Amino acid sequence: MMYYSRLRMASVIGVCLIGLALCLPNVIRQPMASLPWRQIHLGLDLRGGSYLLLQVDMNSVTADRLRGLQDETRQTLLKNSLGYRNLTTSAHGVTFTPRTPEEAQPDIKALRAMPMNVPGEFKVEQAEGGQITLTLSEEAARQRSYDAVTQSIEIVRRRIDATGAIDPEITRQGDDRIIVELPGISDPERVKNLLGTTAKMTFHLVADSAIGSSVPPPGVELLPMTDGQSKLPVFSHVDVDGADLTNASASIDQQSGEWAVNFTFDSTGAQEFGDVTRANVGKRFAIVLDNKVIEAPVIRTAITGGSGQITGGFSAQQATDMALLLRAGALPAPLNVIEQRSIGPSLGADSIRAGGYSLAAGFVLVIAFMALFYGRFGWYANIALLANLVLMTAILSLFEATLTLPGMAGMLLTLGMAVDANILINERIREEVARGRSALQAMQAGFERATGTIVDSNATALLAHVMLFVFGTGPVRGFALTITIGIVTTLFTTLLLSRMLMVRWYARTRPSALPV
Repeated sequence: MMYYSRLRMASVIGVCLIGLALCLPNVIRQPMASLPWRQIHLGLDLRGGSYLLLQVDMNSVTADRLRGLQDETRQTLLKNSLGYRNLTTSAHGVTFTPRTPEEAQPDIKALRAMPMNVPGEFKVEQAEGGQITLTLSEEAARQRSYDAVTQSIEIVRRRIDATGAIDPEITRQGDDRIIVELPGISDPERVKNLLGTTAKMTFHLVADSAIGSSVPPPGVELLPMTDGQSKLPVFSHVDVDGADLTNASASIDQQSGEWAVNFTFDSTGAQEFGDVTRANVGKRFAIVLDNKVIEAPVIRTAITGGSGQITGGFSAQQATDMALLLRAGALPAPLNVIEQRSIGPSLGADSIRAGGYSLAAGFVLVIAFMALFYGRFGWYANIALLANLVLMTAILSLFEATLTLPGMAGMLLTLGMAVDANILINERIREEVARGRSALQAMQAGFERATGTIVDSNATALLAHVMLFVFGTGPVRGFALTITIGIVTTLFTTLLLSRMLMVRWYARTRPSALPV
């Protein structure tokens, strides 16, 4: 129990040296580009940056589903050779009048057979006046809202990652809001523009017969061109959905010399794109992005390769951003920025300075306390405490964790917990000395009696902070992360390093009395 082999000592010392080496990237510059150089990243409250609070437009989510349901209703009725009159959308459903009273029941039967996104998404009923209504259910609406926020968070993360932002923090708040924290980005205008763009791309056939008409016929809608000067009538039915895109990139068109966006479909999109272009050679095919027509070229021949190109007088930045948006995917609904804050680097530096002062002051006071009350064994505890701080920093650096003010508070609390463990060991040794045991017996009994208590208390604290990290958000996770790492390093430094120092001192000096 009180014997340390050379291999065991070498292992303990080796871990401490590795930890010291992993801390170096935080204090010195990288000597070679090929050398792995993992550092701790500073959070928003330390480094400065931007804070955005986004709100998902749930009305748009419902409106999009109603438009899709209206189009599905039209296609289902026509497919079954059933007519309709006055097909419109209301706040919660789709309403139409059967062509004849005899077609009401066939209409209802055909509509109830339509596929639903979620079970019980809508119900089909006939009102007293003969109208048939498809009403969206409340449960389906709640599920659709939850899915919209979840999908938005994932797409926002992909878009921000593509800009090169380091360690963005993206979390859900409430039912329809998303918090975005961007450390190191003090001017988030480009990010705001990227997040404020829905980037929903669809492909529609142009209704040439409705050109020049101010009131489009049913199934046709007027969409503005990107120049803002004119509108183009396109069929409401989506012939090819941009959700089937697998890749998009910006490049220079070899013929015109202008910037363009190249896109590629997956197998489903490529099949649909090929079928539509094959069946509509000579017709115009509109490329629509966020309800604006980018361009509407004439289909010269069937496009079966599953790829295409968009040109529209883009600048290099515009083409790059559009390709980024298409790669990341379309948001299910627009995001509105309802709050924006910027934290300057000076405020972050003040936070670092204040946190550093508190950590240093706490560390010095703990060292003084241990040296004053426990003498030599107190200094061994101080060495273990310093190693504990080094190992915590090393693990945070290894995983390139983000350090926040709550994280620094967690490090200070960890040092206090580590001191508690050393105090418990020294007090146990004192008790054994007071009982008249020899120096070696007192040390061995003190460690044996304290080890179980230390392990049990740290194990319960570890479980609590792991749960806090799993279920917490933002600053809470940063605090829980440093505490969790600190508990592991505390067990190592207290039960292995400080014990090794005491054992080596005893083996070298063989004292008759212990300095506690």
